[in-house]
Amino acid sequence: MFESLSDKLKKTLKNLRGQGKLTPEHVDAALREIRMALLEADVNYKVAKDFVESVRAKAEGQEVWQGLNPHEQVVKIVYDELAALMGGTSSRLVFTKQIPNVVMIVGLQGSGKTTSTGKISRWLRDNQERKPLLVSVDVYRPAAREQLRVVGSAVGVPVYENKESSDPMTLVRGAMKHAQDMGFDTLMIDTAGRLHIDDDLMVELEQIKAETKPIEVLFVADAMTGQDAVNSAEIFHKRVGVTGVVLTKMDGDARGGAALSIRQVIGQPVKFVGVGEKYDAIEPFYPDRIAQRILGMGDVLTLIEEVQGKIDEQEAQAQLAKMTRNQFTLEDFKAQLGQFKKLGSMSKLMKMLPEQMTGGMQLSDEQSAEVDHQMKRTEAIIDSMTRSERNDHRIIDASRKTRIAGGSGTTIGEVNQLLRQYEQMRKMMAQMNKGGLLAGLGKRMMGGLAGGLGGMLGGGMPGLPSGGDEDSGSRSVKKKKRHKKRK
Repeated sequence: MFESLSDKLKKTLKNLRGQGKLTPEHVDAALREIRMALLEADVNYKVAKDFVESVRAKAEGQEVWQGLNPHEQVVKIVYDELAALMGGTSSRLVFTKQIPNVVMIVGLQGSGKTTSTGKISRWLRDNQERKPLLVSVDVYRPAAREQLRVVGSAVGVPVYENKESSDPMTLVRGAMKHAQDMGFDTLMIDTAGRLHIDDDLMVELEQIKAETKPIEVLFVADAMTGQDAVNSAEIFHKRVGVTGVVLTKMDGDARGGAALSIRQVIGQPVKFVGVGEKYDAIEPFYPDRIAQRILGMGDVLTLIEEVQGKIDEQEAQAQLAKMTRNQFTLEDFKAQLGQFKKLGSMSKLMKMLPEQMTGGMQLSDEQSAEVDHQMKRTEAIIDSMTRSERNDHRIIDASRKTRIAGGSGTTIGEVNQLLRQYEQMRKMMAQMNKGGLLAGLGKRMMGGLAGGLGGMLGGGMPGLPSGGDEDSGSRSVKKKKRHKKRK
């Protein structure tokens, strides 16, 4: 998400770095580029204009072109304004002691309301210790209530059903009573949508709101529709009173215009973003972290949260202990690959790392798919080894390599590449351990990522493309030996 805007902003700000001393003219030129980048990202025209003027006022007020590090000051101002544009801080759902707290999910048909209802309920259960109940009052779309039942089953959240009634008000009253009787503290109401905004839809939503007195009315919008999503949100807000926005398909939205505009237009924050099709692919919206990603600063906090939520702590600690004793085997490496895959694609992870760590390198979708394919081949190679070979790679001779390659459907060259890169990773870990760095890093973070990100950034992750052919590593070693003999 935000790829095109991010690329343009980073290029514009990088050009400022090349100036020995900034002048008002340099800043003006940069602001013109920023304004164009925002408009091309489908940001609302008035929002883009106000953003640029705000950056200009801050820059002129601080006289950045007279400072020692004017480029850094401009980047800081742009970062602060980007974060402020999107809401400043994360806005969590705030609950009361009332039973149940009602959350209405509203939006146009096809925006992803039903799936988002399930995703949010799961997130609330897992992260805010809520006990949610779902109910669908979409009695118009065929199989709409059945769809919510399927979603509820997939996320492990109960769904209230009354097959004898097709009246939205009867359904919400029944769900409210059921929640009170059974102790559900949160009622998620999946409301009806239309392909377009009409008065009947709005009247029904107003009636449901008056009946249930929700603590939150969340508007769900498809981020890829850009300003159409913003315009729809504005109309819903005027009629129903939206308290927050959920943007779906953010992983496929390279521009991000809706996320950047909607807070300024309707005055309500984005609270969640959908970042994939899986039911756990939803994240709270953190404006400051998104601003960091856009400017290439990474998003390490979200990465750490991902690791802590998806990596098994006991296994991570056991692997860390093996690393510090230099006993990290191919068996352990395979286990780490399994942990690593839980975090998502390689391209997603690299976007969360600061550019200083990745050297500015990012993976395209095709490259990320290739990495995933290579990881599967790596697992296949290790699976074709015997237990003794996995625990001591030094016993793998030529005949064993032939057997392993045949069993995994790979080549001897690929087996050699895996072993060579695995050796490099072990050496890197040994060096980190000598310096005390390995033990100093967080156990959970290190256990989940050391073999993966550390290996990749430190000289090639075993089984992943290293930028050369299969024998490039061995040829470079031979070249070094010949160079020593000449000396």
